[in-house]
Amino acid sequence: MTVPNHVAAIMDGNGRWAKRRGLPRVLGHREGVKALREVVRACDDFGAGYLTVYSFSTENWQRPEPEVNGLMKLMASSIDKEQDGLMANNVQVRTIGRTRDLPASVRERLQRLIDATSGNTGLVFTLALSYGGRAEIVDACRRACDENKPPENEAELAGLLYDPSLPDPDLLIRTGGERRISNYLLWQLAYTELYFTDTLWPEFGRDELRAAFEDYAHRQRRFGRV
Repeated sequence: MTVPNHVAAIMDGNGRWAKRRGLPRVLGHREGVKALREVVRACDDFGAGYLTVYSFSTENWQRPEPEVNGLMKLMASSIDKEQDGLMANNVQVRTIGRTRDLPASVRERLQRLIDATSGNTGLVFTLALSYGGRAEIVDACRRACDENKPPENEAELAGLLYDPSLPDPDLLIRTGGERRISNYLLWQLAYTELYFTDTLWPEFGRDELRAAFEDYAHRQRRFGRV
């Protein structure tokens, strides 16, 4: 099976999973964290080099305040709980996005996790937090203006993105039945293969990931060529 080197994921469906069970949305997000733990391990087991997940978008700040606060608390507690497992599995953690907008308690925990895993050499696991594809391009333009060095080509603009060392995704997986990319990695997804599934994120695990990879293995990538 041909395994994508870089997998991007839009983890959609946590709220609907909870609603169908008559549960608070935050419990759906907690189940989503469990699913993410399994997907991280499966990506590493299957041989993927990178996993980048849409954890919290710039638009998510517009959700009801109780939900946002619940997500921030869940994020902070999850960072602490997952560190030992990430270290044991040799996973390196990174972030992209306007992380300065996150609460200080979350930023501090994230930085400790990033520092702790920086020497790991296995899967590169990137959390897109307070992230938007348009915002990333705007911030790249601002950086070019600040440095008074407008990019001359695509490679130079790509070098101004949040993490230029990340390769473009080979495969984007979106769960939850929606067929759109929702302002995610707009620059990087130019030639990415897209995989949509009706499975809600809390129910997406190793078997579903294998199915996505098997579908990817049958794709013929042309990168714009005929």
